[in-house]
Amino acid sequence: MIHRKFGVPQWDVGEIGYGMWGMGEWTEEDDLLSVKALDLAVERGVNFFDTAWAYGHGHSENLLGELLRRHPDKKLYAATKIPAKNFKWPAKPEYTLEQSYPKNHIIEYTEKSLKNLGVEQIDLLQFHTWDDSWSHQEEWKRAVEDLKASGKIAAMGISVNRWEPENGIEALKTGMFESVQVIYNIFDQAPEDKLFPLCEDLNIAVIARVPFDEGTLTGNITKDTVFPEDSWSASYFVPENLAESAERADKLRPLVPAGMTMAEMALRFITMNRIVSTIIPGMRKERNVLMNTALSDGKGLSKELYQELKEHRWDRKPTSWSQ
Repeated sequence: MIHRKFGVPQWDVGEIGYGMWGMGEWTEEDDLLSVKALDLAVERGVNFFDTAWAYGHGHSENLLGELLRRHPDKKLYAATKIPAKNFKWPAKPEYTLEQSYPKNHIIEYTEKSLKNLGVEQIDLLQFHTWDDSWSHQEEWKRAVEDLKASGKIAAMGISVNRWEPENGIEALKTGMFESVQVIYNIFDQAPEDKLFPLCEDLNIAVIARVPFDEGTLTGNITKDTVFPEDSWSASYFVPENLAESAERADKLRPLVPAGMTMAEMALRFITMNRIVSTIIPGMRKERNVLMNTALSDGKGLSKELYQELKEHRWDRKPTSWSQ
């Protein structure tokens, strides 16, 4: 596993991290699969794990806490997120700070996450939603300062809304954050415009999420794909999104090099950007862990293919179904 520096804290983190969203709502039987996949990830050099209280109301955090206790001899970085008080995703300009992150709520959910993880200090705590209208309000700043001073968190970050990579820039300029989590992949290249240059200037770590565009960039989604009615994917891949996503994936298929999958090409595309500190694909099964960690070999993609993929940028605007 190739390691990269994580912003100001200068942590050595694997360029392939672990996104734990998919493990939040699993059953006890599924948890056994999660344990195997998580342990294999540690064996393969993964040391950055991203979860959130909202992933199963702490269930995913519990799984991560158990992982930390199973590997006391390894430094594993635990990142989690505080849900907004109104429990709404994404944040919207009309939501006030009091509705979203008042100080007592920040403290309360930090304590819950500490308990779920079974640790005295959380490596990285993040706001799960964000709107830049809150950036210069003092209440959340005091909460973050208190948590750092008490040693309950080592670093603070924000996770920005889908397709709004610049709705967080003012917050990062306050100097209160060590990291930003943002959607970045072959299609979603907009963070390169303003967010990434700022992060480079301020030495803010970048966590790249949704590397496969919710599955489109795995190559497994077509216009005929049908999702269970009650699944999150069904609410995201509504007909107008599914059709265009599949069309754009089809245009990428001829570019996939021999011996490589589209998913591998998608991850290698992100590793080509040195501003990214770590990528957090979801890895529910051991085979996903093996495939994703294997590409951390420093080879990336050819310059020619990388430049060709840059032409597949897809600028989108948030909609009622995009979150």
